[in-house]
Amino acid sequence: MGDKKNIISEGKKYIKNRKNGVDLGKYMVIAIIAFITSCAVIAFFFLIYRYNGLHLAWTKLMNILQPIIIGAVVAYLLNPVMTFIENILKKITDGVKMEEKRRTHMCRLFAVIGALVFLLILLTLLIGTMIPQLNASIRHILRTLPGEADDFSEWISVYLPEGSDVADTMVKYVDLGVKKAQEYISQTILPDADSYIANITTGVIAVLKTMLNIVIGIIISTYILFSKEHFVGMAKKSIYASFEPKVANKIIVVIRKSNEIFGGFISGKLLDSAIIGVICYICMLIMKMPYPLLIAVIVGVTNIIPFFGPYIGAVPSFVLVALTNPIKGIYFAVFIIILQQIDGNIIGPKILGDSTGISNVGVIFAILVGGGLFGIPGMIIGVPVFAVIEYLAGETINYILKKKKMSQTTDDYVALIKVDSKSGEMIYPEIKEEETEL
Repeated sequence: MGDKKNIISEGKKYIKNRKNGVDLGKYMVIAIIAFITSCAVIAFFFLIYRYNGLHLAWTKLMNILQPIIIGAVVAYLLNPVMTFIENILKKITDGVKMEEKRRTHMCRLFAVIGALVFLLILLTLLIGTMIPQLNASIRHILRTLPGEADDFSEWISVYLPEGSDVADTMVKYVDLGVKKAQEYISQTILPDADSYIANITTGVIAVLKTMLNIVIGIIISTYILFSKEHFVGMAKKSIYASFEPKVANKIIVVIRKSNEIFGGFISGKLLDSAIIGVICYICMLIMKMPYPLLIAVIVGVTNIIPFFGPYIGAVPSFVLVALTNPIKGIYFAVFIIILQQIDGNIIGPKILGDSTGISNVGVIFAILVGGGLFGIPGMIIGVPVFAVIEYLAGETINYILKKKKMSQTTDDYVALIKVDSKSGEMIYPEIKEEETEL
């Protein structure tokens, strides 16, 4: 009898709580889900950071898949070149009497060959022209560095007041830098020369293996470029086979947007950096600056890194020029500032446009996180990856707001005070009549 009364009492309490808007069962489910999610996150964290076997397995898998990864990356980068050549060939052969399928096949074949020839020419220029000159410049720097440092110290003592704090500090740090460089060469590089020689065989094998992977990767990229429609069709087929049409459509849209962001950013950034490198080289020759090719390569390559890249490349370049001729170092610093302003306000926006769509704060965050996790490659691809994540987050937020029948425009939330819980109306501060009259 008592049990029956307890059950009735608990039932009345539950009904009362339901009437008051409190659903204990609902919150219990939420609590359980939150607990399970927390456990899964903690387990995943320890799996990644504590389980060495996973890291070793991942490294081995990446080494095995290296040719395929190289092939996919090369194909992705050469695809715009191939498409450009293919469109030209289709226009040229438009009036030729030939079966359409065969004409398309021939245009694709010659477009792939043209793209590979473009890559070969690029590599030939890099290896055959730039690398020997870069090697000569680096050897010259190592040979003349102590003398140039002494000349720089003498220049400081002549042009700056004797005994001044600025002069003493600059001379101190120049001498310290040269001393550290000499100690590193004499105490680290030279004593380990024997071990370097002993490891030459291993190094040669590693280099040959990498070269073989690159060759295989280029061959794979040829197949990918030639049959890109087939691979795209297979990917879409797999997506629609695995998900409902509504979900699959969303996935296809996300992939298309990701490709647009990555393709626009990477190809645009490479073209922008190449233009900056060429402009820098020509201007360095006109101004008769030392090490024109070496500095142009440093400036061009570091320019690929968004935001921080220009500064990363400018500092060592300035040091190289200033050690040779301090006055030219000042001219070079002014020139780099002007060049980066032209790139940031004219060349970059014209080429890249708004390919990522993220703010400067987002760019800095993406570079810091990407660089911290994956080094230089992470700094380069961090921006497009963050742009894709931001796009997905924005689409998810807009979808939820649409379900709630609320505004999806960000500006509508700037002056928002609250949203009425019953009507869903967005409430803003009342504007006083005096303010309205003004």
